[in-house]
Amino acid sequence: MLEQMIDQGAGRVPADIVLKHGRFFDLVTGELVESDIAICGERIVGTFGNYRGKQEIDISGRIVVPGFIDTHLHIESSLVTPHEFDRCVLPKGVTTVICDPHEIANVLGVAGIKFFLDSALHTIMDIRVQLSSCVPATHMETSGAELLIDDLLPFVDHPKVIGLAEFMNFPGVLAKDPKAMAKLRAFQGRHIDGHAPLLRGTDLNGYIAAGIRTEHEATSAEEALEKMRKGMHVLVREGSVSKDLKALMPIMTERHSHFVALCTDDRNPLDIADQGHLDYLIRTAIAGGVEPLVIYRAASISAARAFGLHDRGLIAPGQRADLVVIDSLEGCHAETVLAAGRVVSDALFATRKSVPPVGRNSVKAPHVNAACFRSPSNSGKTRVIGIVPGKIITEDLEYELETGPEGVMPDLERDVVKVAVIERHGKNGNIAVGFVHGFGLQSGAIASTVSHDSHNICIVGTNDADMAAAANRLSEIEGGLVVVRDGKVLAELALPVAGLMSLEPYENVRESLRRLRHAAEELGSVLEEPFLQLSFVALPVIPHLKITDKGLVDVDRFELIGI
Repeated sequence: MLEQMIDQGAGRVPADIVLKHGRFFDLVTGELVESDIAICGERIVGTFGNYRGKQEIDISGRIVVPGFIDTHLHIESSLVTPHEFDRCVLPKGVTTVICDPHEIANVLGVAGIKFFLDSALHTIMDIRVQLSSCVPATHMETSGAELLIDDLLPFVDHPKVIGLAEFMNFPGVLAKDPKAMAKLRAFQGRHIDGHAPLLRGTDLNGYIAAGIRTEHEATSAEEALEKMRKGMHVLVREGSVSKDLKALMPIMTERHSHFVALCTDDRNPLDIADQGHLDYLIRTAIAGGVEPLVIYRAASISAARAFGLHDRGLIAPGQRADLVVIDSLEGCHAETVLAAGRVVSDALFATRKSVPPVGRNSVKAPHVNAACFRSPSNSGKTRVIGIVPGKIITEDLEYELETGPEGVMPDLERDVVKVAVIERHGKNGNIAVGFVHGFGLQSGAIASTVSHDSHNICIVGTNDADMAAAANRLSEIEGGLVVVRDGKVLAELALPVAGLMSLEPYENVRESLRRLRHAAEELGSVLEEPFLQLSFVALPVIPHLKITDKGLVDVDRFELIGI
């Protein structure tokens, strides 16, 4: 094959595939270059010239850009399996993703990571895996599994593994926690991904000194610039809930472009269908004034270099033939996609080997009734989680709420309703109850087993009976999402793969999500994405106030507190 690449690149013999009569975006100079692109096997072998091909594809009037690279995401948050995610996103030009399977790892441990690695060997898209560093994320929640360094080491040399995934326990790093130190020490010299929201100053220096090189939690240009100036590669995130692209546009300049990449973190099939994936980020950035050269570098070459993927990211000889044929730089609508030199099509997807699902019957929560959700407090002065739309950061609020025979009561006029977390891994049956502001619910309850990162059942509701009905329904369908009013299920989506992913095609999941959103709106929900927003209410590594199965968490103090 090497000899063939040389001969085809030199134009001595016809190339396997030639894209003819189009232009490609040169990310070195920023020019649009009129040239054929010759491909041999998985690699580009010729540019800046005219080539003959065994297969010639006419792309007149079109532009070719390098395949897009999502530098940090949780495929589980798409609610579909890796194979369905491949089929959903690759046609939009995303040819490489770097995933952290810590959602399924928090439920199943090593078996969850193995499922992802096995799947990655058979997808058309190149799925690379970061080994989950924080399972559980903290000591303040009950997870389905714990991963220690000895659990991770057998996977280090797997061909799809890059390094260590987002190190969320930044207090543990700064405190030199022995378990954290063992993982960091084992991955020195390999890639270690970061996760340090609002961390600044000398504490940030200490965190980076541990060998952590990339980070996706910057939510302001000032925070992002500090992290870049201290050697970090900033991954600009725009997911279904966490929307940081607009705030970070000021640092997306040609001067900074070598230190900026893109990620989605958590994005569901409905938003992918209605808006797009990384193509949406590119369109949005350009419409917001970001230079095309900057955003296309961030989507490809800058991302590749940040994670040591030196075989991709440019349209140049010797590079992996991950290519996207688009209508225009501003439109970024993929018309033809090539992944490792293969034209993406339904027939290509049909060649993949399937991987058996794992994590069936993983929801082992106790059967509950309305009495389980009575607030234990008799004080009206109550700390309340404040939702910030479009952010996973929450506010730490305080309300004077009325009390009654069932303890503290919701206040629908002020948009304060109950929130509860039920341990669902069959370990202790914990149930914690608190209050949340910002969902807008006026009736019923919504519930989910997608609840970062330990994925216990999380419920928000206006009354205890509907909250109980929603929780019990999740157990019946092996996990998922559900909307309940007056004891009746208005909409649901079963996620039987570890309580996180559907076994259905992504098109079916997309339509189920439409029905769920509509049902949530019928209850009064004012949030664009209430289910993912709910899933982050139980994430105790993101400031400021959260709730887990063990109770309310003051994230700033990193400790459990009373209501």
